Amino acid sequence: MIKHIVFFRLADEAEGRSKLENAAIIRDGLLALKQHVDVLVSAEVGINIPNAPKTDHDLCLICTFEKWEDLDTYQNHPEHVKVAEYIGKCKTNRSAVDYVI
Repeated sequence: MIKHIVFFRLADEAEGRSKLENAAIIRDGLLALKQHVDVLVSAEVGINIPNAPKTDHDLCLICTFEKWEDLDTYQNHPEHVKVAEYIGKCKTNRSAVDYVI
C-alpha cells in the first residue's frame, strides 16, 4: 500500500473567495475524487482550525493506494487535474510525502 500525504498553504484570498471558503471547495473536490478515480482506496482531507495558533499549512490530504502506479493514475486522472488546477490558483505552498505502508 502507498500513502500519499500533501499539505497546502492557501492564500488569504483567491478566486474572489476567502481562505476558508477555498479550503472547503478544495476539500469537497478532493473527496469527490473517490467517486471518479477507482484506484483511490481512501481519502481524507483536514482543514486547519481557523483560530489555531500559527501553523505552516491550512489543509492536508491523506490518500491510500494499492501500488505506486495507482498514484500516477490518480495524479493524471482528468478529474484530479481539474481539482489540482483550482488548488494551483489558491495555494502559496505545497509539501508532500509518499511512502510504502
